[in-house]
Amino acid sequence: MSFLFGKKKEKSESPQEAIQRLRNTEEMLNKKSQFLEKKIHEEITQAKKHGTKNKRAALQALARKKRYEKQLTQIDGTLTTIEFQREALENASTNTEVLKAMQVAAKSLKSAHQDLNIDQVNDVMDEIHEQQEIAQEISDAISSPAGFGHDVDEDDLLAELEELEQEDLDKQLLDVGGTSVPELPSAPRGQPEAAAAKKPAGAKSEEDEMRELEAWAT
Repeated sequence: MSFLFGKKKEKSESPQEAIQRLRNTEEMLNKKSQFLEKKIHEEITQAKKHGTKNKRAALQALARKKRYEKQLTQIDGTLTTIEFQREALENASTNTEVLKAMQVAAKSLKSAHQDLNIDQVNDVMDEIHEQQEIAQEISDAISSPAGFGHDVDEDDLLAELEELEQEDLDKQLLDVGGTSVPELPSAPRGQPEAAAAKKPAGAKSEEDEMRELEAWAT
C-alpha cells in the first residue's frame, strides 16, 4: 500500500538532536581509531619477533598492519568530515537562537512603542524643561535675602559717603592751617627721695628753713 499513499514522512530531528548524534558517532570512531592503532602496534611487534626465523609469519603480520593502517586513514577522514558537519550545525543552531532572541526583542520594542509617538515625547520633554525653569526660579527666590537692600537708594548712599569724605578733608585742612601748641615737657618720673638725693651740697632743707623761721619769730 505504500505505492498508493506514499511513504510515511519521517520526523526530522532537531538541531540539538542531530548535534548529539554526530558527537556519539565521533566518540565511536575515536574508539575504533584507538583500537586500530593498538592492532598496528601489535602486528609490528609480531613482525619483529618472527623476523628471519619465520619469514612467512612476519610478512602476514605486516600485511595485516597495512590493512589496519588503511582503515585508520579512512576513519581519520570520516572524523574530519563529521567534525566539520557538527561545527557547521552548531553554528547554524547558534545563529538560529540569536535570530529568535532578536525577533523577540524587536516585538517587545514594538509593543513598548505602540502607545507612544514623537509628539508625546516632545510634549513630555517641554514639560520637563518648564518645570526645571520653575524650580530654578523658586531656588533663586528662596536664596535671595527678603527685603534686604530693596528700600535703600544707592545714590543716597553715595551722596552720604561723599559728605563724609568732604568733612574729613576739611578737618585735615583746618589742622594744617591752625596754630600748633608746643608740647609741654612731661613731669619728671621717679620717687621724691630720689629727687631730694640729687640736690646740690649745701642746700637747706625745708625743715631747716622752718626752724630758722621759728627762731626768728621768738
